[in-house]
Amino acid sequence: MDFVILSLAMLAIGIFGLLTNRQLLKVFISIELIATGATLNFVMLASSSGQGLGQALLVLAFSTDTALSAVILALLVIVTKRYGTSNINEILKMYGEKDSEAEA
Repeated sequence: MDFVILSLAMLAIGIFGLLTNRQLLKVFISIELIATGATLNFVMLASSSGQGLGQALLVLAFSTDTALSAVILALLVIVTKRYGTSNINEILKMYGEKDSEAEA
């Protein structure tokens, strides 16, 4: 049951990073830690049942997570190039200014 402790630790570190960071890449890494902790927990619980389901879940979870990571990283690059910063607060300020200019 050591994997439960490890997955809970990864989940806690990810949530802490999500709540404290304002940089897009750090938030992305925190979300990945949360997803990896949850994936580890589900896969290890499924593999402890003794069936091959755990291995199938592992392949499915990692392939889905990899595809999602690639899309999110591409969006991070686009947002950083468009706004010139990766700070979430500054991006929200710039986005709000663009909306108010479009309304006027």
